[in-house]
Amino acid sequence: MKQRILSGIVMAVIFVLMLVTLYTPVFYILMGVLSVIAVHEIEQVVQVKNWGIRILSGVFALFLPIYYGLRLEFSLALVLVPLAILMLICMLARYGTTPFEQVSSAFAVTLMVSFGFSTFVLVRDCYLDAPDKFVKLDGLYLILFGFICSWVTDIGAYFVGRFLGKHKLSPKISPKKTVEGAVGGVVFAALINALVLFVFDRWIFESAHLPYYIIIPLSLVLSVISMFGDLSASVIKRNFGVKDFGKLIPGHGGIMDRFDSCLFVFPVLFFAVKIIGIV
Repeated sequence: MKQRILSGIVMAVIFVLMLVTLYTPVFYILMGVLSVIAVHEIEQVVQVKNWGIRILSGVFALFLPIYYGLRLEFSLALVLVPLAILMLICMLARYGTTPFEQVSSAFAVTLMVSFGFSTFVLVRDCYLDAPDKFVKLDGLYLILFGFICSWVTDIGAYFVGRFLGKHKLSPKISPKKTVEGAVGGVVFAALINALVLFVFDRWIFESAHLPYYIIIPLSLVLSVISMFGDLSASVIKRNFGVKDFGKLIPGHGGIMDRFDSCLFVFPVLFFAVKIIGIV
């Protein structure tokens, strides 16, 4: 319990830093830094030992959130194709110790994780892409919404599962997770999202333009998605026989251990926002 509280304090500091810098260049630079750390943690676990590939991964992981933050207009193909070629050249340079599986794993992880963190920026900028549907404050609200679907679901599932959990959700992947906890986490996140939307509608938004009939069902879906993110990360760790991706956060692993569900939630939230923005 003490470790979880300490972990919560560390994550609260990161969360507050995100909110304070949300509409500044610091935000997308911070997303880039978190992306670099998360990619490094996964590559460490899957045992990518080629430092040329690791450096290329880190550079791209830092670049992508900044690319979206600066709203650059050149095609990503101009970066992705050279990235793949350079990774393969690094494989050739150390072919004896760099199997292709490591190259493909590094390439996939780099793209998925860096895009996951980039969607924080894309969600924030919804008002720029669809100014007739969203206002600037919607970016702040949707960032909060995504974190509630990720972290509050996890918190609710932990406490409900601890006191009421009887049926294992996925015993071979994560023995401590229960069906009761999962349901409790989804419901708890939906209630908090309803409360936060009420506060924004009542005291922050100039008009109530994000309807409950969209937000609450979306909350339920994203809470379930967040659990898939958590379980997927658990599978990777089990495959490689590790407990945590890293040790950066005292008592609770690394950045990837805390953002695994977010990297599932925010891309889906971004696509949902795009759909809302065009209807």
